[in-house]
Parts: sequence; structure tokens; C-alpha cells
Amino acid sequence: MPDTALPEVLPVRVQLVDEEWGIWKSLQMARTNVLRIIPEIATTQPIVSGKTGKRWHMVMDPAAIRGMLLDRLDQYPKSIVTKNLLKPAIGESIFIAEGADWRWQRRTAAPVFTHRNMMNLAPIMTAAAERCAGRIAAAAPRAVNMLDEMVTTTFDVIADVTFSGGETFDRDAVHNAIDDYISEAGKISLFDILGAPDWIPRPGRIVSGKAMRDTKAVADQAIEARAKQPHGGVPDLLDLLLEGEDPKSGRKMTTAELRDNLLTFIVAGHETTALTLAWSMYLVAFDQTVQDRARAEAQSVLQGRAATGEDVENLPFIRQIIDEALRLYPPAGMVSRTAMADDVLCGREIKKGDTCIIPIYALHRSKLLWDEPDAFRPDRFADRKSVDRYAYLPFGDGPRICIGASFALQEAVIILATVLSRFKFAPVAGKDPDPVMILTLRPDGGVWLTAEPA
Repeated sequence: MPDTALPEVLPVRVQLVDEEWGIWKSLQMARTNVLRIIPEIATTQPIVSGKTGKRWHMVMDPAAIRGMLLDRLDQYPKSIVTKNLLKPAIGESIFIAEGADWRWQRRTAAPVFTHRNMMNLAPIMTAAAERCAGRIAAAAPRAVNMLDEMVTTTFDVIADVTFSGGETFDRDAVHNAIDDYISEAGKISLFDILGAPDWIPRPGRIVSGKAMRDTKAVADQAIEARAKQPHGGVPDLLDLLLEGEDPKSGRKMTTAELRDNLLTFIVAGHETTALTLAWSMYLVAFDQTVQDRARAEAQSVLQGRAATGEDVENLPFIRQIIDEALRLYPPAGMVSRTAMADDVLCGREIKKGDTCIIPIYALHRSKLLWDEPDAFRPDRFADRKSVDRYAYLPFGDGPRICIGASFALQEAVIILATVLSRFKFAPVAGKDPDPVMILTLRPDGGVWLTAEPA
């Protein structure tokens, strides 16, 4: 008998390139969705090379990626494009700095993100999750855009753990300035592609630059006020950074260095976690069987209350959903490095000055590395040791792995478990999100779900 089974319905994905583009077409596509410049063959090859103005290589082989991110880290610094996009917002912070400048900042900031400090900040995450659940309940029976809701919730968290009790800190102004900058700065400029100097004006980035300057001034005032009069209670990120010093040199961060790093944590800490949660919500609404299983786990552990830091280790399936959302929709879907010396990757000659790209979106969907890579299967992460470390890079890896990864994962588990324990979510017909990456991989159009009490 003929096979009449319907094909498996898969979650939304980016349509990768199946034709060769010149520099102008590539630039046009990059301005609307950076991931659209990835060739489809990147999901079936360990390396793909080409030339679009300058030589480039997309690397999807875990051993070669380890060479770039760990073994020969200093040989592959972040590309000029990355730095030009972000420097107006976050200066020479830990995210952008290279070499010795990066090392002392990393040594100074690393103790801030210890497990003990993260657990001390968990009650802020629990309170934000409770408020989030309250807003969803109040909106019923109307559909809720879970992207907006998660942006609000994660910004609540990052504002409280960064400047807790700071009356001098206007969180709405900071939030708006960061959102404006991300939306404008992310529109990749031809000047950035060509590596033009910073002093050449970038179209579309002039207006947002003023908002960021105002935000920096506000942050400077808050830092100086805190330095003069520490607040009581649990130390927040600002307290911890003010106290921090490089264990090797004894150097402490200046106000400008503190501000740039705090803005880095605010930008990275709320945007990427919000996206992870929004995509997780899309996926659990997409697959009701997974949602039911996750809800059963959350209800069993939480018994009606909001999740806490202590609950996280008892919510393994919730964590697997987040891991799988990060695989399918990594917030940083592509990272770019510049080769500082001749090298060989996957048998391919790399020349000094070449752009070497790790297209994390394609790596996470590689047919060479994953079984049915476009399918939503949280059980892939039931045994984390079975996943090749350099085949899964939602937070990067090597010495420059995201310093706030444990913070983000703890926050995501607390929020996702809390809302899944209380509501049943369903998608709104005809409102599927479109995965679009400008600076980060966002669900364009939002994640529209209906929620009813569980």
C-alpha cells in the first residue's frame, strides 16, 4: 500500500541560501536577516569558503572550532564588524576587549558570577516570574505576545540585579535606549563590512547614539552614587563589580569601565534570555506533548508556588526544553573572527586577514552532527555528555565563553517553570514567528499565544 502518512510538521526555520550572491545582494540580505547569507550546504559540510569583497570561511567542524575558540584563541580575535557594531553601546568592555585588556577584566568579573552569588540573586528572578504570571492571568482570554512579555520580565530581573534600589536609575529610559540601539545598530552597514574607521558616520546610527550617550551618563551617576553610599541587603552586580579587583595586578575598574561592563550585562543579560524564553514558549505551544510533560514536572516540584533557585536542579526537563530552544534558535546565530596568521582548518588554507565565521545557526542544524536537526526534541539533552562540546555553542566556548551563562540558564528555568506550571498555552493560528537575526535571533512578528489556567 502507498505510504499516506503526513510529513512531520517542523518548527519555523530560516530559509538558507541555495545560490551564489555578490556583495550587494549579500549586503541587502544581511540588513534584513544576517542568517540569510548562510549557504544551505553549510548544514552538510564541515567548512564552506568564498569571497564577498574579501575571503571568508564558514566553519562547522567541532575540532576546527575548538582550534579557533580555545587552542589558538589569540589568533582569532573578534572581527572588526562585530566591534564596530557594538563599541558605541558597550565600549571596550569584556565582550569586545582583546588580549591583556580582556584578561584582566575577565579575572576581575569572574568572581561576580559564582554559584553562591547567583543563588543570592535568585529571589529577584522568582519575584519577576511571579509578576509575569500575574500579567498573563490578567490578560486572559486575550492572546499574549510572549516576546514582549519575556522582554519585560527579563529586563525587570537585570535592572534589579544591576542597580537594585537605585532611585537615580531610570530603567525605562535605559530600556528604550538599548532597544533603539539594537534595532538601529544591527542594520549592518556597508562601512562595517568593509572595516571603515569608527569616525566615518554610520547611516541610521546617529539618532540612537544620542540615546546611548544619555544612558551612559545616567549609569555613570548611578555608579558614582553607589560608590559613595553602598546600599544595604544582598550585593547586586554593581556592588560586586565595585568590590572586584584583578587578583594578579590589584587593578580595579574605573567608572567608565564599570559602566561599559554593566551595560554589556544589561544588553546581553536581558535580550538573549528574553529571546531564549520567547522561543521556548513558541516550541512548547508548538508541541503540546512536550508542554504537558513539562507542566507535570513543574507542578510536581512547585506545588503552586513560583520557582526558586533551589528548584532549578529538580527541573531537568524544563532545562532540556531551554537547551533545545537554544540549539534551534541560538540568540547569537553567527559569530565572526579575523585570522591574524596563516592557518589550516578542515584541510582548508586560511590566510592572514581572512574572515572566519562560525554560523552557529547552521552548526546547530548540521546533518553531520545532529539526528533530524530541524526537529524539536528536548530529549537530545537528557544526557549532556553525549553532545559534542563544540557542536553546541549557544554561549560560545573556550576562555571567552559567556560569563553570564549560569545566570541566564537559572533565570530561564525559574521563569519557564513558573508559567508552565500555571497555564496551558496554545498558538494563535496564522501567527507563526519568523526567525530573523539582526544582532540577535528574534521571533519577528512576536510569539502570540493564548493562555488558560492549568
